[in-house]
Amino acid sequence: MSPRSASVNEELRRRSRERLLRSTVELVAERGYEATTLGDIADRAGAARGLVSYYFPGKRQLLQSAVHRLMHLTLYAALEREPRSEDGRERLARAVDAILGLARDEPLLMRTHMAGILTAEGFVQCPEQQRLAELLRDTLARYGSQDVDADYPLLRALLMGAVVAVLLPGAPMPAARLRAELFQRYGLDWDLGVPPDGGPPGGTFPSHL
Repeated sequence: MSPRSASVNEELRRRSRERLLRSTVELVAERGYEATTLGDIADRAGAARGLVSYYFPGKRQLLQSAVHRLMHLTLYAALEREPRSEDGRERLARAVDAILGLARDEPLLMRTHMAGILTAEGFVQCPEQQRLAELLRDTLARYGSQDVDADYPLLRALLMGAVVAVLLPGAPMPAARLRAELFQRYGLDWDLGVPPDGGPPGGTFPSHL
């Protein structure tokens, strides 16, 4: 049997990494961070346990990469769903709704992710985070940003702050209110993206800001 080509080996490595990331999201969402071990993740992924350490220096870094992958996939699906739009304001509205939607749909996972970012390990730069950043930067460029390098970190901070506010134990803020604040900041009409039921909070939301 002839040896596998470099491209085949690369594809196999990519698939193994993807399985580990997907399994991490599944297990942490089911059991929580502390109850999930690297061995559990490897078993769920059908991978050798040593493979986890080969790709990731620790569980916290693995989780951040896994959540960044989920965020990238969720954001991409929101931006590309039908009817597809090239309008920058619609795409930015979809981006805001996608990230707030993750906080609503995956509260345990997103709370654990945000808590990890605030620990000593800090923010992990990884391929999944870079893909997420590229999508958000492209969204800002289409929206009309004149300085994406300056505007991207601000958008990232605002979205992260909104997720924390939605998930804050004991004092969560309504996602619709946070959506309204973000939409007003960026001059987005309430009916763009996926507006929540019940209309804008606090009465009238201006049609054109």
